[in-house]
Amino acid sequence: MKTNIYVDGFNLYYGCLKGTPYKWLNIFRMCELLLPNHEITELKYFTARVKPRPEDQNQPVRQQIYFRALRTLPNTSIIQGRFLSKRVSMPLAKPTLTQKTALVIKTEEKGSDVNLATHLLADGFRARYECAVLITNDSDLLLPIQFVSQELNFPVGILNPQKTPSRELLSVATFTKQIREGVLRESQFPVVLQDANGSFTKPDTWQIAP
Repeated sequence: MKTNIYVDGFNLYYGCLKGTPYKWLNIFRMCELLLPNHEITELKYFTARVKPRPEDQNQPVRQQIYFRALRTLPNTSIIQGRFLSKRVSMPLAKPTLTQKTALVIKTEEKGSDVNLATHLLADGFRARYECAVLITNDSDLLLPIQFVSQELNFPVGILNPQKTPSRELLSVATFTKQIREGVLRESQFPVVLQDANGSFTKPDTWQIAP
């Protein structure tokens, strides 16, 4: 069955990669292990460029190295939204007589869910797959999944990166599978990779969990 993979990058990262030694993830290989009866024809990775934080100036550098790794995979594309970071005043959970708010840095990723839904639907209308598989647990994608499965009659699978699956997605998905530690361990890129620009290496801080 010809299958397109649609990856919610931030959902995947915060669901099962953050705080682990498995960030150097070969998503294509992971999908091959989890979907042995599928022919993966395209993999689309939806994310946004992160911005440096005061406590971590090198975060964008690591992300770009990972993008470079993803681009070594066959039939893989990276579709980027926007990453917003701004200072806002937020109310304290436990205000005092002298302080009721605090100035915080609020980060927000914009556009990836809309981009993913658009590509999922457009590819479905063009019959670019026989099955669509989403790596996400975001219930905001309920309606496009429902449309593809019920109106276009294509099966839609979910590879869930989080511990508790979304009930909304469970209700419309053709099938669901949990992404577990074992498959993450078996789906790592080699430490050193090669592309048209030469060799590059897994970020040092990703050798172990932070």
